[in-house]
Amino acid sequence: MTTEKHQDLTGIISAELSDNSRTLKVLVVDDSAIVRQALMAILSEKRGFQAIVAADPLIAMEKMKKFTPDVILLDLEMPRMDGMTFLRKIMSHKPLPVVVCSGLTGSRTEAAIRALEIGAVDIITKPKIGIRGFFEESAVLLEDTVRAAATARVNEFRPLPEHSPVHTSPDIVTPALAIPAGHQQKAKIVAIGASTGGTEALLHVLEQMPLDCPGIVAVQHMPEGFTAAFAKRLDGICGIEVREAADGDKVVPGRAYIAPGNRHLLVRRLGPTYFLEVREGPLVSRHRPSVNVLFRSVAQAAGSNAVGILMTGMGDDGADGLLEMKQAKGLTIAQDEASCVVFGMPREAILRGAATEVLSLSRIPSAMLRNVLAPSVQH
Repeated sequence: MTTEKHQDLTGIISAELSDNSRTLKVLVVDDSAIVRQALMAILSEKRGFQAIVAADPLIAMEKMKKFTPDVILLDLEMPRMDGMTFLRKIMSHKPLPVVVCSGLTGSRTEAAIRALEIGAVDIITKPKIGIRGFFEESAVLLEDTVRAAATARVNEFRPLPEHSPVHTSPDIVTPALAIPAGHQQKAKIVAIGASTGGTEALLHVLEQMPLDCPGIVAVQHMPEGFTAAFAKRLDGICGIEVREAADGDKVVPGRAYIAPGNRHLLVRRLGPTYFLEVREGPLVSRHRPSVNVLFRSVAQAAGSNAVGILMTGMGDDGADGLLEMKQAKGLTIAQDEASCVVFGMPREAILRGAATEVLSLSRIPSAMLRNVLAPSVQH
């Protein structure tokens, strides 16, 4: 990387750090008084937020005449006007970053996925109230999600088509291991990581995959209960099979596996076969599932026979793991700034020297396929 490019990226980081220090205005729209109180407790001034609440969208619209929020936290099931109708009004008149704050029941997960199609930038589950550890994790995830949403390029967001303590190292889940020379196999595998804006980006990649593509494993930051619905929706659109990953799944060509929410996903190898391990564990890089955990496991299992792709999202999850994949001689790709909804995770990978290539979203599928469909390297 040239000094000039490094200075440019350093300037971007400095600007973002300055932006992150400002108070973010958040409008919470939820008919539950208990949920409103919990969200207000998290989005406090000491955390850098100014939050106001509304019990339904009609009240919210009145408050928005005097209070223009940076982010709206929106429930979908409310009296007088449902959240989906309110979301459509926002996106058609004056688009703003909207995060859906939903429960985990089946009908609500389907509705939340539809909200992403309309233009919501992310989904988060309602805080788990009453158990201190769960509430603290909810606070971490909520704060990160709101800050990511505030930086999202909403006007450029292309909706999906209608068809505990915070640990920063994957060591807590899977230790770093030296990869012995020649201790690899020939089968290719692709690992993808994404966060805010990643639902559309992941679709763009997967819908262009041929039926003979290598097995694909992906972490999309999304709450527990929503990843199954997301995988089902992708499966209905893409030519390849897409499913939520399950512990013990064999990774086979023509199939993509989405990490289940609230579980880490790892790739292991037994002889010539890759298989999946789904496990519990602490947050890593402020996330569960963590891209860093997945990428490290793929570096160890596949080495030079892997392709790692890090796409849109805030923070640095995946940056260190992508570097480990590059050091294991795998092809590593970071999405470029112009095509990202949030240029956080890919930028951090670029700064670490982890990206073999920096490509626009439109160029990622072809670049990946050129590598994985080429003859395997002999060891």
